[in-house]
Amino acid sequence: MTDPLTDQSATEADPREEEWEDEIELDEARLSAVRDALYDRDRTALDDLLEPLHGADIADLLEQISGSERITLIELWQGQIDGEILSELDESLREEILEALPAEDVAEAVRELDTDDVVDLVENLEDTDQADAIMDALDDVDRVAVEQALSYPEYSAGRLMQREVVVAPSFWTVGQAIDFLRSAEELPEQFYHVILTDPRMRPVGHVTLGKILSHSRDTPLSDIEEDAFRTFEVTDPEEDVAYAFNQYHLISAAVVDHNDRLMGVITIDDAIRILDEEAEEDILRLAGVDAEEAISNRTRDVVRRRFPWLAVNLVTSILASLVIAQFDAVITQIVALAVLMPIVASMGGNAGTQSLTVAVRAMATRDLTRANVWRVIRREVAAGAINGVIFAVVMGVVGVVWFGSPMLGVVIAVAMVINLIVAGLAGVGIPVLLDKVGIDPALASGAFVTTVTDVVGFFAFLGLAALWLL
Repeated sequence: MTDPLTDQSATEADPREEEWEDEIELDEARLSAVRDALYDRDRTALDDLLEPLHGADIADLLEQISGSERITLIELWQGQIDGEILSELDESLREEILEALPAEDVAEAVRELDTDDVVDLVENLEDTDQADAIMDALDDVDRVAVEQALSYPEYSAGRLMQREVVVAPSFWTVGQAIDFLRSAEELPEQFYHVILTDPRMRPVGHVTLGKILSHSRDTPLSDIEEDAFRTFEVTDPEEDVAYAFNQYHLISAAVVDHNDRLMGVITIDDAIRILDEEAEEDILRLAGVDAEEAISNRTRDVVRRRFPWLAVNLVTSILASLVIAQFDAVITQIVALAVLMPIVASMGGNAGTQSLTVAVRAMATRDLTRANVWRVIRREVAAGAINGVIFAVVMGVVGVVWFGSPMLGVVIAVAMVINLIVAGLAGVGIPVLLDKVGIDPALASGAFVTTVTDVVGFFAFLGLAALWLL
């Protein structure tokens, strides 16, 4: 029998051209093989399939199989789901996996995690018994560190940091630092800097491991510390931290309390995760989807999260319909208007969504500010006007050729220009206004922009038709 994971009988293609396709086929073949092993309850085959995989790949696999298959996998693969896999799981699935795991497996997995990963694990659990069990599995030092981190505001630097830090006095030399690192009984599994502190444990700089290894033993650490040294307070919002990491190309950064004493460190992997979550959240919210929704959610959870914004969309659609209702007599006399109306509304909606997407992303990355907002609005209005004129010519010709009415072509052409200009204005202006009043622009802008373009598009098209065609 041919193994779908190792069969190389087919003619090999150029890996530079088909690398992505090969990866997809391999993933699909592995997933199919895992399902077969679960169906046959073949523990040996399951071990062979999962053992080479990274924890993140196993987490992805757990998200792709059904709930009953996940339970079977946990039963057959006892003791193998470690802390790395748990930390990579989607939050919506993590609680289900923890419930299915034996208590001793959870305890062993949690002990492998850094404190920041434990905080991420515990803070999202709705089941307090599970959270208590995880806390009980920690040793006293780690438990105190996690409890302290949980006392900080949600989505703050204090929640994001890890307490495992490598510290050296600022007056040490390279030789002293190397001797310390070699003799230390416990060091973080991964770290990039040695943080330099004063006698009061206030961070004053940091030195990369590369510089420590490349300088002579008698070199003072203070002579080779990095210029790009920044600290964050425990209460700083995590999105500000992630922005600083991206803006200033940081690898790690110290976290301090209100007295500037060192409390922990944030590393680049945590910052990248926050940036990824922020981007994903913006994409979901632009579509009116709850930021917590995931592919593994149950149907009732999907319905509950999507219903509110569908209800808002219904209300805004009724508003647009009320505008149409004001011109029912015009539509009755000129049936062609009913045929062309969706074109005007659709073009405006798409143009508004384009401007909106660019604006929301620019606000998230802090590229759109008060200093340049009017320049951006002028640019979007100008782009809308130019595109409007181009498509107005096209639709004007369509109106003449399709319905044989030059004035109908003029009406739809002018309405197109008006709606695309308004779309550019609304696409930037609405998210900026919502942000000023404290409403997430990614969450609420879509419904408002669509409503504005629909209302303006229908009103301009039908209003001009009433004036010029009757």
